[in-house]
Amino acid sequence: MDVGAELLSLTNSVISRMTMSVTCCEEGGNGDDAEVMRKMVKDTAELAGKFNVSDFIWLFKNWDLQGMNKRLKGILDRFDSMIERVIKEHELARKKRKEEGESDERGRVRDLLDILLEIYEDKRNDEIELSRENIKAFILDLFMAGTDTSAITIEWAFAELINNPHVMKKARQEIDSVTRRNRIIEESDLPNLPYLRAIVKETLRLHPPAPLLGRQSTEISNVCGYEIPSKSLLFINLWSMGRDPKIWENPLEFRPERFIEERQLDVRGQYFQLMPFGTGRRVCPGASLALQIVPSNLAAMIQCFEWKVDGVVSMEEKPGMTVPRAHPLICVPVPRFNVLPSIDSV
Repeated sequence: MDVGAELLSLTNSVISRMTMSVTCCEEGGNGDDAEVMRKMVKDTAELAGKFNVSDFIWLFKNWDLQGMNKRLKGILDRFDSMIERVIKEHELARKKRKEEGESDERGRVRDLLDILLEIYEDKRNDEIELSRENIKAFILDLFMAGTDTSAITIEWAFAELINNPHVMKKARQEIDSVTRRNRIIEESDLPNLPYLRAIVKETLRLHPPAPLLGRQSTEISNVCGYEIPSKSLLFINLWSMGRDPKIWENPLEFRPERFIEERQLDVRGQYFQLMPFGTGRRVCPGASLALQIVPSNLAAMIQCFEWKVDGVVSMEEKPGMTVPRAHPLICVPVPRFNVLPSIDSV
């Protein structure tokens, strides 16, 4: 199986379920919506990561020489059309429930779109005012920021574990000691899995989901003797920082133990040597969600299966906005134990 492709479907389903109450696995129109969204996110990430001559040569600023802007506009138009239809479906469902005297809160789990529509329709709310365009942009941000980035992080972590079987073994022993091998790992177990959390941190150090952190200067600044004009676009190379031998001992070695020894090092932007989600007011808004999705799904993969591969897994990277793997991670999963009784009891 292609691990990366399956993980992309998984993370897309999580975001789709959270925002619109649909997943890629569903049959019919709703499942198709999630799959279309998955493809649009993938195509947008690939376009955003390609070299665009118009971004670097002022003379060609307003010329779409490579046709990239046209393709991106086409993707955004398809997204707008799909989300508009989903919004109308939610509005019709909400109207029907009100006509039947039902409350949104009674016996029903609301998705994010339901909550946003409540704010949009509430004309008495003076503190928060949402337009239809605001709702669409917010949903798009969630898909773009949380789908491929989480999937790629899990895939890189798993590739590192396969190439470092002693790390895989230690992580599996920790998980088995918590679950006693009679149930599937749960999110509530994560605080009791320090080595697993260290694996995630080590993966984010070597393979940050966004290797370049973009910022714009608000005023003239001087950095290391270089004068930075106001309103300049700056990029911080997080990928290089995570491999800097001045900061990290044996930086190219995958060694989660370094984060057991330095427990205080966090990935939420408080320590400048490790900030895969950025820092400050513009920190990634999906950091908390990613730190739930990545370790919980990685733990389930470690716990439930043995993974067979041919030879050593290539760690070659592919250029892009999120630095995906250059080659698909192809593995054969072999069940370690029967998980069905655990699922039936949930």
